[in-house]
Amino acid sequence: MTRRPLPRILTDSAPVARGREFARSAADSAADVFHPLIMISRGLRRLLAAGRRRWSDTPEDRRGSLLFMAVGSVLAVALVPYGPLLALVTLMGAAAWAGRERPAEVPAGPADAETDRLRALYEALVPYFAIEGDPTPLYAHDGDWESVFSDYEFDETGRPSRFTLKYPPYFTDGDAASRARIEQVLHAKSGRGREYHFAWDEEANQLTLTVLPPLPTDIAAQQFVTTHGETVLGFTDPDAVQRTLPVAAGEATRDEPPVIWRTGLRSTEPHLLVLGRPGAGATTLLRSIALQALFYGDVLVIDGNGTGEYACLAGRTGVMGVETGLSGAMATLEWAAHETERRLITANRARQAGQQAPDDIRWPLWIIIDRPTALAHLAAAEGREDPQRLLQVPLRHGRAAYVTVVVADQIDCAGMLSEPVLTHTRARVVLGPAAPEEVEAVLGAPPHTTPAADVPPGRGYARLGSGPVHRLQVPVTPDPFDDATSEAHRQAVLSLLPERAATVGAAGDAWGVEDTVDAAAMVDTVAAAGTVDTASTASMVDTAGADRTADTEYADDGAVTDEPATPDRTPSPTTTPTPTTTATPTATPGPIATPTPTAPDNTPRTGGAIGVDLLFGGVAPAPPSTPPASQEATVPPERA
Repeated sequence: MTRRPLPRILTDSAPVARGREFARSAADSAADVFHPLIMISRGLRRLLAAGRRRWSDTPEDRRGSLLFMAVGSVLAVALVPYGPLLALVTLMGAAAWAGRERPAEVPAGPADAETDRLRALYEALVPYFAIEGDPTPLYAHDGDWESVFSDYEFDETGRPSRFTLKYPPYFTDGDAASRARIEQVLHAKSGRGREYHFAWDEEANQLTLTVLPPLPTDIAAQQFVTTHGETVLGFTDPDAVQRTLPVAAGEATRDEPPVIWRTGLRSTEPHLLVLGRPGAGATTLLRSIALQALFYGDVLVIDGNGTGEYACLAGRTGVMGVETGLSGAMATLEWAAHETERRLITANRARQAGQQAPDDIRWPLWIIIDRPTALAHLAAAEGREDPQRLLQVPLRHGRAAYVTVVVADQIDCAGMLSEPVLTHTRARVVLGPAAPEEVEAVLGAPPHTTPAADVPPGRGYARLGSGPVHRLQVPVTPDPFDDATSEAHRQAVLSLLPERAATVGAAGDAWGVEDTVDAAAMVDTVAAAGTVDTASTASMVDTAGADRTADTEYADDGAVTDEPATPDRTPSPTTTPTPTTTATPTATPGPIATPTPTAPDNTPRTGGAIGVDLLFGGVAPAPPSTPPASQEATVPPERA
């Protein structure tokens, strides 16, 4: 069977080619003819889309006024002679301009110097990201660096300020040591003297390097907008927290992201530990915390340095004492432990009775201790116990008793801190220049930034519990009595200080005779252990009692009684004090003589802070001998 030939129209290609050329020329002619219409229609579409975006971005409370202005403009154009025609011509011109064909923007590539920097970074990372046996290596010598780097930016000096690089999936990005090696190489090759942040994306196998701007150092002490139980430790990066506070910096006011430490019953980190180098700003941070705590609590300050950095707080309302010596610090911490126990017992009894805890129990008490290791060294030299032992009760049970402990010390002396201090201070701050290993040892996690070359005072890192590590800049809170303090900063601190409290004599008159007897009983009980300066403790208790009325009283052994405070403060006229004698101290073997307990001398002490002679290397006073009959101390008959 023979095959029939196809029609000629299907075998001849000349007519098909001529038809295609005719269709193409017709389409080009139509495009040239209708090009203005196409351009105007495209411009009208773009103008309509821009109007919709403008309407959606306008707040609802302003849409009515915007609609009124649009309608008024249309009416005005309609009433003007030749107004509609001119409006139509203007609209067509705007649509033609908006619908014009814009040339595609070709992204400008890096300059020659920038290209050399990226290539140098690529070659430096080859030994860490390349392995033998990889069939398609992402990193190889003289390889393609453009397939690795993306989203790169450079500063005015030509150094990279941000870039994202890819790394092989087999790289051990979960190992801290492997990460540290890569970060060290990038830090060295990108330029020293700046602070870098490294963001590892383990899912996408990408690393983003960003140069961090310096934190603000012009924020002085001020009353921050916080609620009860919130304390501003400092300020950090904007993308690190989800909250900002309005702060005054000079004559301007701006919003800054704060690092807020929350205390109270529901706080997971009720106590704070601050470590740093000398001059790093730890005392400044403690002074800032004390000024904020005075707005809603009482403050008890123990200065182990003994340099008078907290002298501006002495005698102020809400400041229960500022101790700088060993004897006064021991007495203060002993009282703080008893006060914590009293608060716990009173709160427990109130809960068992189905009642709310009294107001004096729920009023916060802040114990701020600067350089406790210095006091521990003095105590060891004098054969006394470590003052940090007295912090066990406030640290372990302070949250339930509304007691907050803040401890600051030098980072070189961190090994001398007691176990309760290191265990119960879950909020940590490191100030000053510190190696990444030291920061990780204190905070429990490494920082995601490189150490800064120039560290201003108050600059460091903070971590609250198990949260992330934040960069921190402490507000400027200098000592107002320091000659080097500027006048603006001095006035800022003085404006936050409360008014001065009543004198010791007025406080004793307001407290009453019976409360003075109870205070003397507590002083005698503690002094029997040989760890207290009786005059300083009695003065501290008298000052504290003037501001507050306790619901319970201490017995001689420190226990809490159920007897309420007696409203009548007048002593019984039939009560006759009975004098007691003191025993002559007996010397014991060893370099230190231990005196036997003697009756306390409640005479107010003059001449400055208590224990300063011991702190600065003075000789401790000798054990008292049997006083003359005219100078014998007296106690109430019920205590004799």
